Amino acid sequence: MLLSVGLIMVFSASPSVSLRVGDAYYYFKRQILYLLLSLTAMYLAYKMDLNVLKKWTPALFILSFGLLLLVLVPGIGKKVGGAVRWLDFFLFSFQPSELAKLSLILMLALTLANIKERILLFTRGILPALLLTLLVIGTVMLEPDLGTAAVIMAVSFVMLFVAGANQLYLGGMALLGLIAVIVLSFTSSYRLRRIMGYINPWKDPYNVGFHVIQSLLAVGSGGLFGLGLGASKQKFYYLPQQYTDFIFAVLCEETGLIGALVVLFLFFMFIVRGLGIARFAKDRYQALVAAGIITWIGMQALVNIFVVLGLLPTTGIPLPFVSYGGTSLLISLFAVGLVLNVSSKVNPVRSRE
Repeated sequence: MLLSVGLIMVFSASPSVSLRVGDAYYYFKRQILYLLLSLTAMYLAYKMDLNVLKKWTPALFILSFGLLLLVLVPGIGKKVGGAVRWLDFFLFSFQPSELAKLSLILMLALTLANIKERILLFTRGILPALLLTLLVIGTVMLEPDLGTAAVIMAVSFVMLFVAGANQLYLGGMALLGLIAVIVLSFTSSYRLRRIMGYINPWKDPYNVGFHVIQSLLAVGSGGLFGLGLGASKQKFYYLPQQYTDFIFAVLCEETGLIGALVVLFLFFMFIVRGLGIARFAKDRYQALVAAGIITWIGMQALVNIFVVLGLLPTTGIPLPFVSYGGTSLLISLFAVGLVLNVSSKVNPVRSRE
């Protein structure tokens, strides 16, 4: 359902931008292609032998980390919206941080599953997982991408909790993480401008506050039932990134509060079902994989929607399954395929308990 919503909204939100390349349906056609490739990837993940995945997880993690470093090399990484997050290839662009999130989840699942009861200790339990997380977060922060770093931090925290880590240690880590986010937010001019635009967008409505104001105008214009599919006014050069990061604002404008609540309900059911799969997974490793993936996708959806509603500063995080984008859709659906793989091995007797 969410994939169908995504296709409909990309079809509706992208024509004004697509006309710049001479085809009103350019991005819609590309999204269909991305979706077909992503569904194929999901099927392959669903059929994959998870023991083979375990074997190749360290190599995948090293590859994704190498790509993260490659983004930072001057002249190679592509700068978009003040941050260097993309690698340009011949026919497509690729965002390494998307692959890094999935590879970190798989690496943490492998590490925490092997640690077992040592998870109650800090140096021999939590520390290895913490170092892996900080390695990825530190590199992502250099792009800079605080939103992705915060999502990674939350996912790692949940996976440690599921693995049975000492709650006192987790509480301390959560506090330190919160302090780190606050400090980093106010020590970078790039992030500080976004925060100022979030706190008082009307102070600079044509610069740092522009995204927030146009997004809120779109959301407010929708009312209860919306203006109708295709009838958005904000998507015509008013709302930036209307088919990517702010596609939920166009959805609210065209389908109203009712449409927004339907999408929220679909995400809620996705999360509930996913966590149920994690709860009844065959073993510790599979439970951690499912919990990590569901937390990641759920957190991204929450952050994106909060940004659109003006409850968080602009982060550049897309809405899973709905926003236009090849990398995000491909990696997300491959991850969903892994969750379905875990689900196929759930003990039916245990799941009814």
